[in-house]
Amino acid sequence: MPLQKISEFDTDYRDAIQGNDIKGMDVYVQGTDEKIGTVSDAVVDEQGAFRYLIVDLGIWIFGKKVLLPVGKSRIDSRANRVYALGITKEQAENLPEYQEHTALDYDYEERVRGGYRTPSVGSSVDGRTAPTYDRNNYTYANDADLYDVNAHEDQTFKLYEERLVANKQRRKTGEVTIGKHVETETVRVSVPVERERVVIERVTPQDAGKVVSAETANFGEGEVARIELYEEVADVQKEAFVREEIRVQKVVEQETVEVQETIRREELDVDAEGRTIEEKTGKLPKDRI
Repeated sequence: MPLQKISEFDTDYRDAIQGNDIKGMDVYVQGTDEKIGTVSDAVVDEQGAFRYLIVDLGIWIFGKKVLLPVGKSRIDSRANRVYALGITKEQAENLPEYQEHTALDYDYEERVRGGYRTPSVGSSVDGRTAPTYDRNNYTYANDADLYDVNAHEDQTFKLYEERLVANKQRRKTGEVTIGKHVETETVRVSVPVERERVVIERVTPQDAGKVVSAETANFGEGEVARIELYEEVADVQKEAFVREEIRVQKVVEQETVEVQETIRREELDVDAEGRTIEEKTGKLPKDRI
């Protein structure tokens, strides 16, 4: 039963499992928040069925990698976690170490399985004697507890659906600045004014040539008549008055806008025909984890 890493079996395995990559998931002890390591890779058989997860136990045992049978794991894709079922640190210390050059043959798998079997092969616990296996007729069904993901408990799948939740956010769309400035212009105004002037008129009296007495005739020098002359000038002054009043206020206009977004919904895929990978898609199926 040749084994190989998932990427060697199917280079497009991420598409087969809906883009979810098990590599890099954190590994925790089931029922606790105790992290023990990280999934570095996965191992599948010749039909593409998951058999082991390669776990780097850097949290528990620095620098050691081990194989975790898929039946001893529970994957929580929502939390991006893998839970190891019933494994202890002492058990992990006794597991055979996995290295890149490790040959994944029957003998190595038996060493791995021996670290997880309860009771161990050939031993007796509570009156139960574990069977022994022959390499020539061994199948993974002989250790359903290690490889059957349904052997431990029922699995519950939650189907999720997205929906749009409409909210509003207030944002600034602009700014209006209102102020005053002074403009100047030259205007003309007509003002009627008066000005005095002297008019001298020389006339001949009716009694011109009549002889007057010496007493009447008054000859003298230096007699001067003074007349004051006045005129009006324009006196222009400026005065300010209210020409116009400006009132500034904000009004709220309402409108309805339509927003379009793509939402997702999970649907359940069930293959009840028991078809193999080659018969179904030729690649790793979605439901083999």
